[in-house]
Amino acid sequence: MYRVLFSRASRFVALMALLLVSTLPHFAHAQDKPYFVTYSQDLEEPGNLEIESKTALAQPNGGNRYGAYAAEFEYGAKAWWTTELYLDGQTTANESTIPTGFRWENRFRILMQEHLINPVLYVEFENISGADKTMLEVVGHDGQSDLASTNAEAREEHEHEGELKLILSSNVHDWNISENFIAEKNLGHDPWEFGYAVAASRPLATMYRDCTFCVQKLTAGVEAYGGLGDVWALTMRDTSHYIAPVVGWDLPGRSRLTFSPGFGLTDTSLDRVYRVGFAVEIPGFGRQLQEGIR
Repeated sequence: MYRVLFSRASRFVALMALLLVSTLPHFAHAQDKPYFVTYSQDLEEPGNLEIESKTALAQPNGGNRYGAYAAEFEYGAKAWWTTELYLDGQTTANESTIPTGFRWENRFRILMQEHLINPVLYVEFENISGADKTMLEVVGHDGQSDLASTNAEAREEHEHEGELKLILSSNVHDWNISENFIAEKNLGHDPWEFGYAVAASRPLATMYRDCTFCVQKLTAGVEAYGGLGDVWALTMRDTSHYIAPVVGWDLPGRSRLTFSPGFGLTDTSLDRVYRVGFAVEIPGFGRQLQEGIR
């Protein structure tokens, strides 16, 4: 009964957040998107390095509370190519704190000029353990039961996976609307698994103002993501799905704080997952590195 009540409350909160965002005034804006799972067409500026931490806090049914974190190092290799290294880890209450592996991601923008729909190709290699709980994507039949295993058991499972994404993203007036189709495969065995992520966001205002605590520094939106089964059964049955309001706050020093409360929509989903992110951009890092080597 409590799960039914919470599920209804979660849908209501998410719907209210979406309606709130849709009623904001119209402005043009160029702030970074506050998404945690969905990718837009934005790439890192050539030569710039962005360092970001993403933390997910949750508790699966039958399991302990945990905090999973991903440290990201994103570098603009070219105007059309961004490469990124993730270092993952997690802490589970009453158990342990362990590293869970790494990911190497590359994004390639196909069309350099802005179009109505801007496609980006995403390729990633993952070397992680079964104890990874960062939930940077949801595919196949991923569920909260996968997150309830003890660290001692889950860390013995090693996963070498390849992941592909087709990113489609549009800027319509002050809105960004992004859709991701995800395909992931264990390189040793198992079929291709599929998932999705969609998001929309807009700034609260864009009139320039030299301030920190003001509406001009805020971006708000909502994202939804979940699994779509595998090649044996492309389905939404027995899969996990989430909806999550997102808020981004641009801070001084080229830094950014993001927050998102996520709500599970199916029995296999986590009830709630809270995400917090913090990012700092270092402009001209590549040039500074080259000058330092000389």
